Formats: sequence, C-alpha cells, structure tokens
Amino acid sequence: MRAKARYRLIVRRGGRAPAAFAAPERVDHVEVVDVDEGEVVFYWDLLPKDAKRVAGLLRADLLALEDREFFERWASFEGDTDLHPG
Repeated sequence: MRAKARYRLIVRRGGRAPAAFAAPERVDHVEVVDVDEGEVVFYWDLLPKDAKRVAGLLRADLLALEDREFFERWASFEGDTDLHPG
C-alpha cells in the first residue's frame, strides 16, 4: 500500500505569518496520522522554517514510498532538520 493512502499529514502553524516572517518564539506542529486507526503516528514541535522543510520532505516521501518504507524511514526522526531521516 502506498504511504499516501495510509497516512495523512497535518501541519498546524503557531501563528498566521508565513514561516519566513514568523516570530522567533513561534512553534509549529507537524503530525502524521494513520488514516485507518485514527491515531497519531509521528508528532513534532518545530520552528516554522524547520516545520516547512520537514513537511515538504514528508509530502515527497508519502508520494514516493510504500507505507512500511515510509514508517521505517521516519520512525527514528527526532526533529533534527540538518539530516534527512533514514
């Protein structure tokens, strides 16, 4: 099964401004939800710039990977945006 069919990406911004203009103390929330279970699989609180980058990587992987591959790739990611997970 494709990851996109199994998981849903939700990004919540901690304010109205785009990431480039966000206040330094703002925190955005990125989560991945298992559609069948309705459970949050992954959840990160990130700075706006990092949340935008991670969300882009997640979207690309949701389209490109099978659900198991996606889960394994992101399971060890802890919010360090210098490195792509996996």
